[in-house]
Amino acid sequence: MDFSFSDDQQELRNAVAKVLSDWCTPADLHARYVGLDADTGRAKGRWEALSGLGVCGLLINEGAGGFGLTDIDLIGIAEEAGRVVLPEPLSTTAGVVLPIVASTDAGAPLVVAALEQGHSATFGGVTFGAKRHKITTTIDGSRASTPRVANSTAEQFLLVAEVGGDLELHVVGRQAVEITETPSLDLTRDLATIHWTPSATTRIASGEAAGTLIEELLNRAALYSAAELLGLCESMLTLTASYVSERKQFGVPVGSFQAVKHHLAGARVRLEFARPALYRAAYSLATTAQTTAHDISMAKSMASDAADEAARVSLQCHGAIGYTFEYDLHLAMKRAWALAADFGDARSHRARVFRLVSAAKA
Repeated sequence: MDFSFSDDQQELRNAVAKVLSDWCTPADLHARYVGLDADTGRAKGRWEALSGLGVCGLLINEGAGGFGLTDIDLIGIAEEAGRVVLPEPLSTTAGVVLPIVASTDAGAPLVVAALEQGHSATFGGVTFGAKRHKITTTIDGSRASTPRVANSTAEQFLLVAEVGGDLELHVVGRQAVEITETPSLDLTRDLATIHWTPSATTRIASGEAAGTLIEELLNRAALYSAAELLGLCESMLTLTASYVSERKQFGVPVGSFQAVKHHLAGARVRLEFARPALYRAAYSLATTAQTTAHDISMAKSMASDAADEAARVSLQCHGAIGYTFEYDLHLAMKRAWALAADFGDARSHRARVFRLVSAAKA
């Protein structure tokens, strides 16, 4: 049996990777950091180039303006987005928000409009828990506040709230929210608190249906953050391998030292062990397998561990230059540290795996 990606899937991934390499360079990311402005670093042209490829609609059916593909087709593209430390929410828009919104009667027309206008999307209001998820949106009168929403420069927000004891999902446009920026280690994530007003016109799901969609939302978020983490691992290890091949000590490259080689080899092994788990999780999600939650938690825990080790090893092997702001390493490290903890860290996902396996054996 052949488990490899098809030629078409690989060609799609390579096409997006080429656009990302051209439009999201380290110089663009440094411009974002220095300018403290989401519009710097060719952001508008980059998103237009990605939207022009139709990536955001890969998982949306053709009748709604998408391509009707599956998570198996998108997962490699999410890796590539991680590899270049893409500031824009490509995998969040294409792999998390739009598929959730499109699955509801009230949200389907919004997806059509979003694809037509090339809108980006993000989400917030709930955090992952191994046993029980936590709703983070607070409501004061008619006004709601949702903290720690990443990619707050997006045009559409999928927000979770608990109203009158019922779970609800709302889609709110940028023009209807107030944004308070939140300090973040990775400035390109654009963290913020979103202030908004829940209403019948913004609600796309409630009650039990909303609870089911929230579970899928967090599964999707964990899967696609795991994909970006593996791309970040690849970026950090490639940069480090290149550096230790050129940096010399005692007249020889430091990469020839056994300690350096062992560090990098160990990090590479973790990455290569995590990658099949990621692809298995994408397959499970695409085919609605009964083991989907288990497989996604395995992928996220292994990806978080791999990113943590890759960042640590890369910093050690670089030495003092790895700490400098001007050097490119911190761009990937900061994103890796953020995503490794977001949408459930390695420990919480291992706890969910244990709970699911124990329940299956009972």
